[in-house]
Amino acid sequence: MRNNSLSRRKWQRLLTSAKLSVVNYPEAIQFLYDLNLFGAKFGLENTFKLAALAGNPQEELRFIHVAGTNGKGSTCAMLESIYRAAGLRTGLFTSPHLVSFRERIQVNRQLISENDVVRLVEGVLPLLKQFSEDHHPTFFEVVTVMALKFFAEQKCDLVIWETGLGGRLDATNIVTPLGSIITNIGIEHSEWLGDTYEKIAAEKAGIIKPNVPVVTAARPGEGLEVIASVAQEKRAPLTVVDEAQVHCPLLDAVELPLHGAHQKLNAATAVATVRVLDRLLPVSDELLRRGLLAVDWPGRMQRVTTGAGQVVLLDGAHNPASADALRAALLAEFPDARPAIIFGVFRDKDSASMCHSLAPLAGRLLLTPVQSERTEDPARLVTACREANPRAPLEVCASLARAVEKAAREPFVVVTGSLYLVGEALELLGLSPAASGERALNEWTAGVSSR
Repeated sequence: MRNNSLSRRKWQRLLTSAKLSVVNYPEAIQFLYDLNLFGAKFGLENTFKLAALAGNPQEELRFIHVAGTNGKGSTCAMLESIYRAAGLRTGLFTSPHLVSFRERIQVNRQLISENDVVRLVEGVLPLLKQFSEDHHPTFFEVVTVMALKFFAEQKCDLVIWETGLGGRLDATNIVTPLGSIITNIGIEHSEWLGDTYEKIAAEKAGIIKPNVPVVTAARPGEGLEVIASVAQEKRAPLTVVDEAQVHCPLLDAVELPLHGAHQKLNAATAVATVRVLDRLLPVSDELLRRGLLAVDWPGRMQRVTTGAGQVVLLDGAHNPASADALRAALLAEFPDARPAIIFGVFRDKDSASMCHSLAPLAGRLLLTPVQSERTEDPARLVTACREANPRAPLEVCASLARAVEKAAREPFVVVTGSLYLVGEALELLGLSPAASGERALNEWTAGVSSR
């Protein structure tokens, strides 16, 4: 995509317009957005080089590296909360953000400040001059190195480090962690990662490092065999999380703030990781419980009661597996409810499967676009939704705001189908500070290809 004269001219204009100076936060965000326009490419060469130019901050830090199809963010949030409860100064790097770019880089769950974003962008600008127009860093590569620099400056004791996409060639894979986690394997991002469990697992297993322990909740027939093979090849001790660990006494005694059986599995994965790393990072059972009880991760079965008494549940289920998990959680916790479901999804997802999972639970269906160039036309969801639930009233809405307005008198509303949609809802409902245009920074995967 970028190896052409148009891309070279864009890169020259970008660095020239930046003038090696960023005055304020909006300018910093605009610069990152301009980087975003180049799309993304898999490969580690640029990230290694940019990190080296920045002083290799990753060499001053300790990491737990987390990959997987679903549950990465929740597992990261649990690990961060546990280790913070144990007294460590924690860094947390995740994506995408729901509303503000600053969510991606946190220390002790405090979002990076606007001033620090400006300072870090200004610091990276002269480094970008060291790259050719044909082979310059992408948005995610730049943000990855910014995060490393910030966490090193903040003298974090431990960084919980989430992959962006895949693992093997993801920019985050320049670190050597204390432990690696692969939450699970599902069929997603097939155009980039492959169209079988085995191919996708091979990409995710690329984060496994020699002699570094690995924890996974992947299942037999769904990528576990590939993960086990790579772990054996690299002499990386492997822990597989099973039902016995999900229903252990410690977790049975904890009422997780994050709801759903799938979160119990994520918690078991986090607990298994803490146990594996106990020699390096000791955590008592009491502190472990305290961390799990305090975990906070918006947009995952998040319940909000409005001033009018309406219950709104926000969940970023964005693929068939996560839609199935949401369905199971709704049936378990609201067995008699028939909520109004506001649904919006990206066109590269298996939306028909998601509709067939969720639509039967609805008393009313409101289909909406997501504020993204990747959105599916909601009119294309009608057939699948009607097949799954022919009785529920169904409307196609021009926007989420319109859907929320139409559902204003419903006692129970579920907003789902995309984390991007949930972020829009958080802002719309006044539950998160407005960050005009910053969700557009999540679009960096639009032009992914390989180096």
